[in-house]
Amino acid sequence: MDRAAKIDSRSPIYLQLREVIRNKIEEGEYSPGLAIPSENELAETYGINRLTVRSAIDALVHEGLLKRVQGKGVYVMGRKMERDLETLGGFTQTMIEKNARPSTKLLAKARRPAGDKYAPIFKLGVEEELYYVRRVCFADESPVSLEEIYIPAALVPKLEGIDLGVFSLYEVYGFYGIKLKRATQTLDVTRLGQNDARMLGVDASQVVFLFECTSYDEKGRAIEFARTYTRGDKCNFNVCFHK
Repeated sequence: MDRAAKIDSRSPIYLQLREVIRNKIEEGEYSPGLAIPSENELAETYGINRLTVRSAIDALVHEGLLKRVQGKGVYVMGRKMERDLETLGGFTQTMIEKNARPSTKLLAKARRPAGDKYAPIFKLGVEEELYYVRRVCFADESPVSLEEIYIPAALVPKLEGIDLGVFSLYEVYGFYGIKLKRATQTLDVTRLGQNDARMLGVDASQVVFLFECTSYDEKGRAIEFARTYTRGDKCNFNVCFHK
């Protein structure tokens, strides 16, 4: 067992385990967005009882380093990042501000080459990899939009292990010290194929809004390209002009 993982009787055991877990977070063994071992696994590893393990975890949850998710486990939160909600906000935050309960259904999460289409957006080589995320977004259990999101894999290298039902993409970016600063967006109208229209609960003949948005960080790097198909009967959009 490594030096940081030793448990002895010199101080309260739950405090020692708390520091063991904290060290593993700080050293990167327990990565932001990923689950730590279960209470049973930790109890077996260190030869202590589950109540002691729970006390250690509760202390770190209270500090904001860990997050309990009912039925799923305990996840590492990492450091929190501030962002300007007036200028740039994701789906989850927007729904919360509208007093709606947000949720998402993940349809796909995979790596793929940037290719000729997306390489110029991110200033990458065509063979460099992106994460592709496809999901349906719901407000109060009603489907609102279908999203396709592309993110450079090098910027968030452990995204495949992060549960996007637990953490928003904005939280994931925060884990990696990324703060979105600005975005460019275009608006169009289009029709969906039969399968996609069914997922959004609309007829394939019905027109939906198509937003294409590229988001940048404080360094001017393109962090995310998103293509969002949104039901016009579920959303209103406001545009403000400033001199």
